[in-house]
This record gives sequence, C-alpha cells and structure tokens, in this order.
Amino acid sequence: MNRRLALAVLPLLLAVTGCTSGTADDEPAPRPAAAERPSPFRDCTALSTGPAATSPGSGTATATPASPSTPGTTPPAGGSALPELTLSCFTGGAPVVLREVAGPAVINVWASWCPPCRKELPAFQRLSERTAGQLQVVGVNSRDSRSGAQSIGEDFGVRFPMLVDQGEALQRELKRNAIPLTLFVAADGQVRHIDATGALDDAKLAKLVRQHLGLAVPA
Repeated sequence: MNRRLALAVLPLLLAVTGCTSGTADDEPAPRPAAAERPSPFRDCTALSTGPAATSPGSGTATATPASPSTPGTTPPAGGSALPELTLSCFTGGAPVVLREVAGPAVINVWASWCPPCRKELPAFQRLSERTAGQLQVVGVNSRDSRSGAQSIGEDFGVRFPMLVDQGEALQRELKRNAIPLTLFVAADGQVRHIDATGALDDAKLAKLVRQHLGLAVPA
C-alpha cells in the first residue's frame, strides 16, 4: 500500500518542484549521429559576440535599460564567472566555450522529461523575442534524448540557441542537482543570480531580469 501511495505522489512532486536525474541505469539512449529533421533551434555561432541589434522595421521589440534611479533596477556588483566548460551546439558546428557566451544573457538548463521545464520554456521564448538586441536567451539541454528535445522545440516554438550537456557537467560545476536552473549573466560575464525555484512565468522572468541584469522587459 505504501509503495502504491509513493508512486502516486512522485509525479506531483516533480511537477511542483525541480526534476532530478536518475541513476546511471536510467541513462537515455545514445543520440543519433545526426538529426532526422531540421533543428528548430538557432545555431550558436553568435553567442560569443553578444546580443545583436535588431534591424529597424523588423517589428521585434527590444528591451530598454532600466533607469538606475528606479529601486532594484541597477545590477548588483559581484558574482562569479561561468564555469570553464565547452559544450556542443544542438545544430552542430564548433563547440561553444560557455565562459565566452557574451552577456547580458539568461541561460536556462532544462530537459524534455522535466514537467516544470516544459511549462516554462514558452516564457523563455517570449523573453527572447521581447529582448532581441539587448539580451541573449540560451538553452542548455541536459541529459536528454535528441528526439525528445527536438520535439519540445517544435511543439513549443522554441527557437533560441541550444547547447547540449549530456553529462550534467554544468550542474556538477554549479553544485545543483535539480532542474530547471536559470542563470542570469551580466554584461561583464559574471553570474549574478541562479534561480532554482521551479517553473518561471513571464512576470517572474521580467522581475529577475530587471533585478539582476538591470533591463526592463517590454510587456
């Protein structure tokens, strides 16, 4: 009876809090050498050059730097550098040195098997669209199958660049076990905040970007 109750409660706990990976016996199947379908995600070639300005007349909204006089909008000093890791890009091409990702940036660590990760991904896509030219939104797909990540990208309309971390190297460096994780990286490359509170919505993301990166996200 106790076993049945535990199995019934476990999915609810995963949906409310973060998702932890299983043991080595639960490792996902190896990824195929190449994607069967075109990747929904953008390539990673521009990650080290910083947010690219949006061309006039494109219709894409951009973030406006928050006024320093507004309480809570000036990015705090300090922080720590991104870990010295090199991750592959979902679309292929040259590997990406994580520490060379130019800020300001929001880096979201997720997996298709994680319910809160799936719940928050559309909000990150909207953040990417609303802050084009001012902020980079980057995904890190962790310990996932390629087909699972691709399907989520297609179904949820996720288009921002996606890195791949099958060995959970970033989580180990950050000493964090559960996902989703969201890193807020300032223009100087320092990680100003790591959020592990569960699924973030548009309002929470806008508040965190304003608080830790000093950018006001358009509604």
